[in-house]
This record gives sequence, structure tokens and C-alpha cells, in this order.
Amino acid sequence: MVSAPLSAIAPHSGTKEKLRLWIRLLRAAHTIEGELRERLKRDFGTTLPRFDVMAALYREPGGMLMSDLSRFLLVSNGNVTGIVDRLVVDGFVVRARRDGDRRTSIVRLTEVGIDFFERMARAHEGWIAELLGSVGDDDARRLSGMLRAFRSEWEGEH
Repeated sequence: MVSAPLSAIAPHSGTKEKLRLWIRLLRAAHTIEGELRERLKRDFGTTLPRFDVMAALYREPGGMLMSDLSRFLLVSNGNVTGIVDRLVVDGFVVRARRDGDRRTSIVRLTEVGIDFFERMARAHEGWIAELLGSVGDDDARRLSGMLRAFRSEWEGEH
């Protein structure tokens, strides 16, 4: 995380408001992510990366190519492969070859994986509601819309 202490930023500087916003977004994301990691470990004996892989696969019941999964999660194929390997061992995910092509595999959740993920997802949703409890529904919609608009402005540039 790259940030400066808020106290180091000149007060009332119009040019610094975006920097203040960036620091606050980083702090909020870091704090919430840390709490989610702890709760997933404590309540489900799992990690946030495993949850993220399972969430992506849950959205695609027919499965995903490993390359598509890593691209969706914005991580390397090697990172996804290690996580998927462990999920396979645990019985939450299966691999299948795509139309006999030995070089590509499709991964999907098993029934056990679906059940486990759904339990985690319900808890995760409740935790987010708790952690963002001071944010009203209207503010949440507005902020989410602003961030979505911001993302659409820059995501095509890179």
C-alpha cells in the first residue's frame, strides 16, 4: 500500500482532495479486507484468495478455463493453479479437459463446493453489512455509482 499520513497533506488544498480520497479508500479497503481474512479463517478455515476463486466459479456454473479465471481475478496463472490444486484436493472443485485438449482445463465447483461457498457467501454478505453499517443505502448506491463511472473512464486506457 502506498500512501502518506493524512496529517502530511496540506489542509484546505483543493489539489490534494483526490489524494485524501485515495488514502481513505486504501485505508478502508485494507481494514475491511483484513477483517474479512480473519473471519474467513476463523469461521470457515479458508483464505480470501480461495473465497475469491470459488466466487468466480460460482458465477460460471459451467466452469471456466484456468486462463480466464486468472484474468478475471487479475492474478497470475501460477497463483490460481496453486489455489485450484488445493480446492481440488478438498473436493470443492473439479478439473476437466476441454474437448479432449490436454493443454487446457475447465474448472468448476462441485456440489460440495457450491454448498460450502453459499454458506461462506451468506456470512460474507452479513460481515460486509456489519462493517459498512454506518453507510446508508442511498450513500452506498451513490458511492458505488461514482466508483463504477470512474472505473469506466480509465479502464480502457490501460
